[in-house]
Formats: sequence, structure tokens, C-alpha cells
Amino acid sequence: MQDVGLKAKNLSVFYGEKQAVKDISLDFNARQVTALIGPSGCGKSTFLRSLNRMNDLIPGAKITGEVWIGDQNILSPRTDVVLLRQKIGMVWQRPNPFHKSIYENIAFGPRYHGIRDKKKLDEIVEQSLRKAALWEETKDRLHKSALALSGGQQQRLCIARSIAVRPDIILMDEPASALDPVSTAKIEELIAELKQEYCIIIVTHNMHQAARVSDRTAFFLMGELVEFDQTDKMFTNPANQQTSDYISGRFG
Repeated sequence: MQDVGLKAKNLSVFYGEKQAVKDISLDFNARQVTALIGPSGCGKSTFLRSLNRMNDLIPGAKITGEVWIGDQNILSPRTDVVLLRQKIGMVWQRPNPFHKSIYENIAFGPRYHGIRDKKKLDEIVEQSLRKAALWEETKDRLHKSALALSGGQQQRLCIARSIAVRPDIILMDEPASALDPVSTAKIEELIAELKQEYCIIIVTHNMHQAARVSDRTAFFLMGELVEFDQTDKMFTNPANQQTSDYISGRFG
């Protein structure tokens, strides 16, 4: 299995004149979960969206610095952004299944990338749903609308959809914030399983969630990276007073 991680180097993001992310360098390891934490508006989601060029879609956004996967700087103008987003999947805060069947939600990406063989598509759909712990709940209703699923099931479907195109890295922007506690627990269990194969980067407001699911944690404040360390150490013995104040709930 390939060890594919990600390196951000001196990454800054501007929205017009406003600098939202300030000169951040971070390494993300394969087969680990890295949590990005910090108060609202601190730049963590903006930083996350830069890692697969989603900020390109925002008028007036400008990114400087480098983001490396292997020997490729993905911020290079020569980067094929469609292929990049196949390599780096994205799961959003709110479940956003397509207005299609469960099967078509999963098959859409592989088909877009050239897979036409029905048997192969069937295999990908089943494997992806199994990896997302959703196969047993959906195998008898694959051709029913994805919108009939519960919120938690829809989010797991979106995770299955992202892994169907065989990414190396999965970005998650508060993937459980719109879900009830039972569905949240299922998403967290799923993250623990998926990290055996993928590099996962998750933005979360939930300190307990960051502590439960991540191997390493980065604390952002006002667009800057304040501290980055092993999660256990960050949550028990942070090096920075601001980190300690945030984690203990004194602000944010």
C-alpha cells in the first residue's frame, strides 16, 4: 500500500485584501487522522479547502505557498484539478447526496473517470458501501433515492462516494456537526477504520471528538498555526498557553 501523505509549505490564503490563513506549514501522514481545531473564523476550514483547490471556486480568493503530494505541488497552474479531487476526497459538514439512487451516487465518480463495465461498477459500489459501514443497511434498496436515507446514513453515503474513486487523502469539514449522537459515534468509528488505508484530515469544533479520533492535532487561531503535536500531548500537556485556554474552554 502506498504511503501517501500531504505537505503544506508556507501556505497563505487571501480573500481580496483580507488574509485568512497566514504562512502555515504542516505535514500530514498517511494512515493517520489529523484534527484541525480552533474557534470559528480561525482559518481552519479555509486551510482545509486549499488542500484540494476548492478555494479556487471562490471569487477573489488567492493562495500562495505550496502543497505537495509526493513530488507534485498541487498549487501549480499545471495541476489537473479534476484528477486532483479524485486523489483528495472531500466530505462536507452537511450530507449532500446527489438527487439520484444510492447506487448512482457511488457509481457516478468511477463512471466519470471512465469505468463503464457494469460488473466492475457493481463491485466498486459494494466495496465502497462496505467500507463506509453502510452495505447491510442499503443492499436491498440500492436503486431507491439516496434522499430517503437518514442524515447519518446520508453522510456515510457521502464518505462511500468519496472513496469510490480511490483517493489517497480524505478531507472532512465537521462531518458530524449536523448529526445526532448515535450517528456521530458511527462516523467516528468509520474514521477509525478508514485511517488504516487513508490519510484523513478533519476539521472539528468538538474537542472530545478531536481527542477521540485523531492521532495529531493542529490548533489554529486568527489564521495562524499556534501549535501542532500528538493529540495526547496537546490535550494533556500543551506547550502553548493559548492552546491550553482553548482546549479547557476558557475561550472559543
